Amino acid sequence: MESNQSDWRVSASCRDSDPDGLFVRGAEQNKAKTVCMGCSVRTECLAEALDHRINFGIWGGMTERERRALLRRRPGVESWSALLESAKREFSGAVDDEVARVS
Repeated sequence: MESNQSDWRVSASCRDSDPDGLFVRGAEQNKAKTVCMGCSVRTECLAEALDHRINFGIWGGMTERERRALLRRRPGVESWSALLESAKREFSGAVDDEVARVS
């Protein structure tokens, strides 16, 4: 399982950026979050932070404050990784269905 968790990191948009840029405060957080916007492994990154209760930095496009609020709203989630992957698959399927319908 550990290798799967680290596999996503090699595809992360932030892999070649200064890590300190993701651990900022205040208005700088909005700038830092832009690195995540087009990232192909944003879901995996966010799940890592939520599942491991990582308290600092931008992960998956969310600040620590945003993650804490999400954890408070959904205290019963046992695996954010499973929940987010399921949602990602459902969304992808819905998009595929819509493309097929329009085509």
